[in-house]
Amino acid sequence: MKTKIVLIAGLLSVLALAFSCSSQRKLAAIKSGDPAATLALGKDVYIPEVKEAKTLRDTLRIKDDEGRELMLMKAIRDEETGDMVATETLDAAKVTARFRNIAERHGKVDLAFQIIVPGAMQDSKWQLRFYPDMYMLGDVERLEPVIITGNAYRKAQLRGYQQYERFVSRIISDTTRFINVRALEIFLRRNIPQLYAFKTDSTYVTDEQFYTMYGVSEQEAIEHYTNKIARNLNERRKRRMDEMYRKYVRVPIVTEGIRLDTVMVGKNGDFIYNYVQTIATRPRLRKVDIVLSGDIYESDRKLYGIPESSPLTFYISSVSGLADRTEHYVEKVIERHADASTTSRIDFRVGKSNIDLDLGNNRRELGRIRRTLSSLLENDTYLLDSIIVTASASPDGRESLNWKLSRSRSESISRYLDEQIKVLQDSLDRRNGFLYDEAGRRIRPVHVRIPFVSRYKGENWDRLDVLVDEDDYLTEGDKSRYELLARVPDLDGRDALLGRERFYPYLRDHLYPRLRTVAFDFHLHRKDMVKDTIHTTVLDSTYMRGVRALVNMDYDAALALLRPYNDYNTAIAYMGLDRNQSAMSILSGLKPTASVNYLMAILYARQGDEEEAVSRYLAACRQEPSYVHRGNLDPEISRLIKAYKLNGYDGEDVPPAE
Repeated sequence: MKTKIVLIAGLLSVLALAFSCSSQRKLAAIKSGDPAATLALGKDVYIPEVKEAKTLRDTLRIKDDEGRELMLMKAIRDEETGDMVATETLDAAKVTARFRNIAERHGKVDLAFQIIVPGAMQDSKWQLRFYPDMYMLGDVERLEPVIITGNAYRKAQLRGYQQYERFVSRIISDTTRFINVRALEIFLRRNIPQLYAFKTDSTYVTDEQFYTMYGVSEQEAIEHYTNKIARNLNERRKRRMDEMYRKYVRVPIVTEGIRLDTVMVGKNGDFIYNYVQTIATRPRLRKVDIVLSGDIYESDRKLYGIPESSPLTFYISSVSGLADRTEHYVEKVIERHADASTTSRIDFRVGKSNIDLDLGNNRRELGRIRRTLSSLLENDTYLLDSIIVTASASPDGRESLNWKLSRSRSESISRYLDEQIKVLQDSLDRRNGFLYDEAGRRIRPVHVRIPFVSRYKGENWDRLDVLVDEDDYLTEGDKSRYELLARVPDLDGRDALLGRERFYPYLRDHLYPRLRTVAFDFHLHRKDMVKDTIHTTVLDSTYMRGVRALVNMDYDAALALLRPYNDYNTAIAYMGLDRNQSAMSILSGLKPTASVNYLMAILYARQGDEEEAVSRYLAACRQEPSYVHRGNLDPEISRLIKAYKLNGYDGEDVPPAE
């Protein structure tokens, strides 16, 4: 029997050594580059969904610009005669091209590729981890990895989980299991029968009563008959849970943050995973490269880092690239004269009209007016003609006095600002430099005096009506009462009647001060402009914002701005949103330029009308040869180029011109 066991053990050792040698040879071959995991393009190319799409036919009948009828066939060149002959096209099992033209739709593109891992690269004891990296606009982003796990590798992972579960199952959660209940009962029955009697008694005994009766606490009694060795061993197991997890589960099974983790049971050939990554496009994004790298693991030991593969390149087609970025202008009427106005609250003492900068907010308010004057004097476009100052008063006091008061206050402010303008003009002179005559004497500029027009409006009842109506403090009853008294024609009598109302103190203290205002109206005219109006063209900023949104593939924003124009760029915005009928309606009414013909070719291709699509595309190429290369970039047109061998297509894909 002993001999048999030794033979079995020896046989197992030989098999393990054989498997190890096999894995080593396989790893050496992988390091040499054969076999190797590769990236490839699947045979299915994304073509936008079309309504009533027709199948590709063997022959198309179209007409050129001069009305001549042409026949286009799916064809290949006969090797003996050199003639193009019609043929059936067989789909290849694999696509070996390293690039693909993909279409952007609604600001997103789908990058579809295959990760191919030869069967000779797989091993039951290994885990292959593959990392696709995406390069675009100078940035790199690691996509979710794809993992191929060997059967033996996964069994080892599961075995680790089983060992850990066995360890956890030995941890006791019910601490009462460590108490020697039988011994405790015997002790109580023999030594303290009164206490033992509580075993079948439902009477509740507190720990304090227990201790008072027997001189020992309940916890102390339990502690005495607890198996401390077993309990301590159990606590030690609890503390070692993390440690034992790391010991047994050396390579956890990851379920999040990966694209795929599949178990390869046997050597059944190549592993092919169809990977699709959807990304949002960005301005200036024209191509994306995908590169594959990886690692080979045996248990938790990294055996080899798989170097980066050759890149797959995706050229992104977007109708936004066909936008017309020509500046768009609109006619504008420019007026010679211009007006600006502002209102300020200047406080005056009761019955006074002189300006007191320290009263209320006068210093801040007059400073604001001074800054406005300064900006107008420095303006390069306009000259200041005149300033109208209009003062108003509150209703408290006699009406005749308020008229005089508003007039004198308007004149007082006009004089104050006239002095301020002189100061500002002198400041501008010093800043800009003085002129000098031939004798070197400084020439003081002669400034045109800016006239002030003082106006006054007495008591500002119109403004008070508005303030009362908008006020939140006054009740509806207060407002109704005010509205009734406001109809009294005699203003002094009206104010006297209001003075008897309970809400009058509120009017006087909170609303009346807001009626003592000064309005400033600045009249200007354009420099060097004689006519009252000039008709000119200016850049249409709204339209150009729409074009920028279009170029940035923000089609919703672009359409919102460009819809009123209903032009070529509007049609592109519709196409970007797959609103093809709206785009077709606009383009059909435009002159058939190369750009219009090309867009129409795309739209007809989306509708499945291949004859019209090919005809429009060829017309665009004759008008503008650059559309020959552009056609390779748009999937709708690229499919037609390949199917009907347009523009000398010989069956070999070529990347579009960058």
